[in-house]
Amino acid sequence: MNTVESSLSKKAFERLVSNKLSLFGGIYILLLIVLAIFTPLIAPYDYAYQDLNLGPSGPSAEHLLGTDTLGRDLLTRMMYGSRISLMVGFLATMVALVIGVLWGTIAGFAGGRTDAIMMRIVDVLYGIPFIILIILLMVMFGRNLVLLFMAIGAVEWLTMSRIVRSQVMSLSQQEFVLSAEAMGVSKKDIISRHLIPNAIGPVIVYATLNPVPQIMLLEAFLSFLGLGVQAPMSSWGLLIRDGAVSMEEYWWLLIFPSLAFSLTFSLLISLVMD
Repeated sequence: MNTVESSLSKKAFERLVSNKLSLFGGIYILLLIVLAIFTPLIAPYDYAYQDLNLGPSGPSAEHLLGTDTLGRDLLTRMMYGSRISLMVGFLATMVALVIGVLWGTIAGFAGGRTDAIMMRIVDVLYGIPFIILIILLMVMFGRNLVLLFMAIGAVEWLTMSRIVRSQVMSLSQQEFVLSAEAMGVSKKDIISRHLIPNAIGPVIVYATLNPVPQIMLLEAFLSFLGLGVQAPMSSWGLLIRDGAVSMEEYWWLLIFPSLAFSLTFSLLISLVMD
């Protein structure tokens, strides 16, 4: 088993190295995560820094990407914004992962009418325009970061539940599960000790690669509409919205955040496709 896993890992690594775009994307995403973690230590300016006398100025030696209308360093704001964008992407994915794993495991293990009802609910939810649901939640309960995680995660779990369900249905027919049932092990223990640990592998891979870029895009869209991250916090979507307001006079406020988001999104998609 270890030999097979080692061989698969080696092939996956060789495939990644052979694809220059995917290799560059992997390095870029890793550096971006490190940058986001250590932003308070390496940012050129303090996040609260602003120079009202300076106002909006283009790229220069002192401010590599320029400053915004309040004299705040754009590079610093983008570095802090990357933390929020990545945080929303990964934490909302964790919320979706928990819901999807529990739903799919129960449906797959219970089978019969329970499975049919639960998966029909999933089918119905697939037909709902979730962006409208998220907007309604944000309007009704207020705009805060925790609710943003919960709202986005609560609508991104559907595919995960299907993946887990198929894995659990297959595992339920394996000898170690049938033996546990014959020995009188409770359903709760079978689910927690045997099914979830063995079924969660594929869904973690999917959750890490697929929903993260989708959620980052959704967060950017919500922030652009004014329903996502609010000042004084910053995200790439919020920076893009602010830059769009003054794009005719101060082009750098829109171009640089847009390039950062587009590059990150494209490279994440490249990793998924590879």
